[in-house]
Amino acid sequence: MLRRWLENETKVTLFCVILGAVSLALSLSGALGELLPFDIAWTAIILCGTPIVTGACRALVMERNVKADMLVSIALVASAATREWFAAGEVAIIMQIGSLLEDCTSARARKGIEGLVKLTPRTARVRRGREDVIVPAEEVRVGDTLTVLAGETIPVDGILTKGGTSVNQSVMTGESIPVDKKEGDELISGTLNQYGTFEMRAEKASGDSSLQRMIALAETADAEKAPVVRLADRWATWLVFAALGCAAAAWLLSGDFERAVTVLVVFCPCAFILATPAAVAAAIGNLTRYGILIRTGDALQRLAEVECIAFDKTGTLTYGKPAVTEIAAVSPGSTSDGILMLAAAAEQNSEHPLGKAVLAACMKGGSQLLEAVNTTVLAGQGISAEIASRRVIVGKPGLMEQEVIDMTGAAWKLRELYGRGATVIAVAADGTLMGLIALSDTVREDTPDTVAALKEQGITPVLLTGDNEAAAGSIARIAGISEVRSSMMPEDKMSFIKESGRKTAMIGDGVNDALALSGAYAGIAMGGIGSDIAVESADAVLVSDDIKRIPYLMRMTRKCMARIRQNIVFSLVINFIAIILSASGVLVPVTAALWHNFGSVFVVVNAVLLLRERDR
Repeated sequence: MLRRWLENETKVTLFCVILGAVSLALSLSGALGELLPFDIAWTAIILCGTPIVTGACRALVMERNVKADMLVSIALVASAATREWFAAGEVAIIMQIGSLLEDCTSARARKGIEGLVKLTPRTARVRRGREDVIVPAEEVRVGDTLTVLAGETIPVDGILTKGGTSVNQSVMTGESIPVDKKEGDELISGTLNQYGTFEMRAEKASGDSSLQRMIALAETADAEKAPVVRLADRWATWLVFAALGCAAAAWLLSGDFERAVTVLVVFCPCAFILATPAAVAAAIGNLTRYGILIRTGDALQRLAEVECIAFDKTGTLTYGKPAVTEIAAVSPGSTSDGILMLAAAAEQNSEHPLGKAVLAACMKGGSQLLEAVNTTVLAGQGISAEIASRRVIVGKPGLMEQEVIDMTGAAWKLRELYGRGATVIAVAADGTLMGLIALSDTVREDTPDTVAALKEQGITPVLLTGDNEAAAGSIARIAGISEVRSSMMPEDKMSFIKESGRKTAMIGDGVNDALALSGAYAGIAMGGIGSDIAVESADAVLVSDDIKRIPYLMRMTRKCMARIRQNIVFSLVINFIAIILSASGVLVPVTAALWHNFGSVFVVVNAVLLLRERDR
């Protein structure tokens, strides 16, 4: 238990800060001055100061790198050397508080890539002679014949050679509706076979599959996204030389070494270092109250610089589920309600998402389901059944042609529905076409307002989707997005984002978006319906899928960066004034430490005011 606790650096640092703060308070009050042979402030110096000094020395000797901790170490050692214990302890504690704030907003290990790895099929059913043998997926060779059962994941990229099925490709393309496959069609590794058994020919080995390529690209994108270096560390070398120069000048001009120590204490950039983590912690706390989780402080800075937002379609701008949007009666005497009742009766035991959507629409209207007998599922095509002594066929328009059912009267309506990007189901009874049912993914009510609000902030919206051009265009028109890219695979989305030349944030919800989320300048995931992989690949997560919060997210990140700039300017001004007062002898080490403390407190309070911001 103790070992596990000691391995948690944040908990150890917090314990040291609390104990150090108590010791400084006792030192300032002089309560234990007569009972102890040493100043109690040494507790803060050892617990909080030792890690700073050793870290600065290690960076200087082993990495040949001067960090802001070096300037802090100089001030700490100089204060201790002149027996200014309180000043030394105060500097050490403020630095450790800054470290705690950074720990609270530091990057957690990304698990998105691990999630992609878990999707990789472990085994494959390969034809060896006359039998199917289950082997590790890595042993599949190009040209092997594989058998895939219903509910299994396709192990490698290949071609369907025997049978027909419907494949859920949302993992790779984001399409909300399963894609029907027939002989000769391409199959993608990592996608799910929903119905029936089929045979396929492997076109790529497991290591070269689409899913493995996606994993490799995600790892590369993640490695390229380096964390932001602390501003104080960037200027550390100049700060050290400036501090030593000012301290030396104060000593030479006054002949008082205490003044030099005082200059070093006030020159210590504690407020400067606290400027960023304090504001970031406050902004993250504010956003969390509105259901927006920010994974890193670095992500907050990148989100504030975003110029363009790329939206996924399915599950982001839309609800991600097909719904009946229109019923067109094309036969004399047929009605919309009658067509829906026949289709729902045939589909009442179907597991197909389209069948479930038709059934849900019928039940929503309060209709009573008719009894269906002799139901036959036509894999990848549709379904047939006997309903009220009539042979009813429900399925793709192509199925009607196979059944020699005249579609001429519905041709114009079919073209219109396809032009809107809808998926169409035809319903026929006793050899006569009754009508068409259109299904589409529906746009979220808040989508148009969200897009409009982002445009007001100067952010350009773009739609990137794996769906076809008609479906993408239809959703984009409703949302108010003019720039659209359709039929995109995960790597296509990532390539577009990287080649756009803009600082682009990606908003998505599915596994297929994980690559673009990790490769974008910043990633925002839909947390409620989003996959674990998408969530873990993103920088920000909308916990309740409330996209109307996105404009507030962008405003808050920009306010946070503005507050950081205010804090930096204030800390530099107050340090400059303190240097003049110290060199002139107005401030001594103890009062300098208090002045120094005032600057740090102001920076923190100014940052905490971000918690009062509201999303109106």
